[in-house]
Amino acid sequence: MSTKHTFHIPVMGTGFTLDTPLKVSPFGMDSVVSIVDDVLIENLRKTYCEKFEMPYQAITDKIEDFRAKRITSYLNLLQELAEAKFNEIKNATLETSHELRSYLNMLPEQSKLKSQFEALVSNNSSLKELRNWAGQHLKMGSIDVNIMTKLDKVNYVKGEKLPTEYNDAHAALRGFALSKLESSIVLSAGMNPRLYSYMEQFDDFYPDKNNHVKKKIVIKVSDYRSALIQGKFLAKKGLWVSEYRIESGLNCGGHAFATEGYLMGPILEEFKSNKKALIQTVHDILVPALQDRNKHIPSHSLPLKITAQGGVGTEEEHRFLMDHYELDSIGWGSPFLLVPEATTVDDKTLEKLALATEKDLYLSNISPLGVPFNNLKGNSKDLEKGNKIDAGRPGSPCPKEFLALNSEFSEKSICTASRQYQRSKIKELDTEEVSAKVYKNRFQKIVEKSCLCMGLGAATEQIHDMDVKKSSKGVSVCPGPNMAYFSKLMSLKEITDHIYGRSNVISNQGRPNMFIKELKLYSDHLKGKIDEVQGALTKRQEKYLLSFSENLNEGVAYYKNLFNNSSDKFENSKIQIMAELKQYKTSINEMQESIIKMVNKVQKA
Repeated sequence: MSTKHTFHIPVMGTGFTLDTPLKVSPFGMDSVVSIVDDVLIENLRKTYCEKFEMPYQAITDKIEDFRAKRITSYLNLLQELAEAKFNEIKNATLETSHELRSYLNMLPEQSKLKSQFEALVSNNSSLKELRNWAGQHLKMGSIDVNIMTKLDKVNYVKGEKLPTEYNDAHAALRGFALSKLESSIVLSAGMNPRLYSYMEQFDDFYPDKNNHVKKKIVIKVSDYRSALIQGKFLAKKGLWVSEYRIESGLNCGGHAFATEGYLMGPILEEFKSNKKALIQTVHDILVPALQDRNKHIPSHSLPLKITAQGGVGTEEEHRFLMDHYELDSIGWGSPFLLVPEATTVDDKTLEKLALATEKDLYLSNISPLGVPFNNLKGNSKDLEKGNKIDAGRPGSPCPKEFLALNSEFSEKSICTASRQYQRSKIKELDTEEVSAKVYKNRFQKIVEKSCLCMGLGAATEQIHDMDVKKSSKGVSVCPGPNMAYFSKLMSLKEITDHIYGRSNVISNQGRPNMFIKELKLYSDHLKGKIDEVQGALTKRQEKYLLSFSENLNEGVAYYKNLFNNSSDKFENSKIQIMAELKQYKTSINEMQESIIKMVNKVQKA
């Protein structure tokens, strides 16, 4: 860790980080691209081939296995272009030596590479000597990919259902597995046993004779139990999880998968305490599975990284997570949306993001997945959607169908944001005898779903001036709550300086500590769940609400102990943090009492 960056850029949307590796990998920074939207991926491959005057052969949807082939071809192009830029930096000339210095200047202060380079410069080393040193020591950032495991839609050709390996997630996985990349696949949004089993078919996921895994598996999790279950499941297939990426359930961007009140700090503590046991348990399952498959048996347990992301916003928080929980890397997501040198966001959306306050960022119900989705008020996609509703034409055309997962009205699944689905649902609602108030509420729940397939890729299409025929130009964006505290566009150097404490780009002095922010989000979430209870409390609701509140209370107790025993950490904010913990403790207890009253009321009845 003393020679490389200690942060990574997580996946954001389908398009915002789709070409991020081209911009940051040459400077040693790891990033993650989404491989959901093969249509956008193919268009971007065409764009970059034209830009760099490289041969381009279109992969149309008439070609067999076109989805996987598009993804493989794009990832290979990313690797080739990023590597070419990286080699330019390593093989510095007098004209390009500033890029070599930029690479080194952006590293953390404790990096050995920095001090070694400065020593070479102070000794008046020649450019050739500097190039030799760079060739031996500099590393390119990893080009990682992300798959939401549940986006595994069945596909058809001429009305005939294709085999499972042509499902969306399976084809995307195959596209990565057959690429030239030596990097990681981040599996998110829960466990898909069929998809996990499919990974057995690709040798690159297994360790070679040198114990090297060419394509590593990263599981994004929100608690330790999930990590253990998924790690053991994959180990039984002979597959090793190289990294568990812990993400806050609510203090994050994109889709929000809330835990049952389990907070980030206690979760990280559990990983820290059980890391050795986790490695040994999974290794003991892995070895016989590899033997059964006649694969190479590692002489020792394979490396395991524990990383975290969600709501980190200051160097102090970054350093604390790295040091106290002994993490390998910290994900910085939403702030990078304001870094055009790293991500692809259109000017209008950039302006809205920079001006966004806490009130502008909210957890919405717009996702067709039925999972809460972080949203920005006034984004152009929602405005476009509102205009369609006002015109009496709710819903969207569904040309991509990546979220077409609802089979309520047809054997072939459709998307709940589609015009076809919403028309059918509204027609069904019209036949029911309900009050005007109930009708309005149910109508709103139908039409609020947004076409994220188009919206999350629209900025990429605009920035690269893609010649695509479509009726929608609105941009959806999915920043986390942390975006409220970053209010200006930043260069890549400025954001890395902020991460490592060389400068501070946060002008809002009211930003709460990341742990306190998450506690607030979970406290508000619990209140919302209590307010949703209508009529008598069911046994399931009772168990969930009581468990949730108890877990929050345990989290508060953990944080009180943590901050009391961290004498040299958060010195300038500790008094405020302790006061806020006391406040939330009172609030949670009050909610717990209200839950108990509802339980007693049911029991008396």
